Amino acid sequence: MKTPKNLSLLLHVLAVAAVAAAMVRHFHIKSFNEVLPGVLYTSGQPRGMDYTRLLYRWHIATIVNIRRVSEHREDNWYHEEIGWVRENGVRYFEMPIDKHDYLPEEETIGRFSALMADRANLPVLLHDSNGKRRVALLAAAWLVKERQWDAAEALRLVDKIKDKGPADRERLFLESLAR
Repeated sequence: MKTPKNLSLLLHVLAVAAVAAAMVRHFHIKSFNEVLPGVLYTSGQPRGMDYTRLLYRWHIATIVNIRRVSEHREDNWYHEEIGWVRENGVRYFEMPIDKHDYLPEEETIGRFSALMADRANLPVLLHDSNGKRRVALLAAAWLVKERQWDAAEALRLVDKIKDKGPADRERLFLESLAR
């Protein structure tokens, strides 16, 4: 007789665990990082309720997408994002950086710096597909050029966002900007 009761309890626990797992994903923004509170945040591609959380918890005023147009075809994320920013009065900019040759060009750093200089755009969410390499390098480049961070500080940020140490080419890139 204990088997059906134990089975019922097990099914109940599994159902609660499934709901909890769904809620965690529902409120989890992929690779989210607070670079400068109230100023700059980075992440992977937001989805669904992530956008609402970005607006109400972090008051995001501007989203900067650094994916190339060819990456928009991966799935329907682009239409979801464009629709959401229009409905919620959030500014939207595209500053594409190639995902294979991912070091931001001087022009992109300049455009991003100009955007960040306008207080009406703050706070900004900078994102790409996974929220790692490209966002880390553009955020670090901006901090070196506009906020006078030294290369060591910028490299620590890259390490934090990427969850692994900077590659030699990333180190050389940021050191050259810091001179």
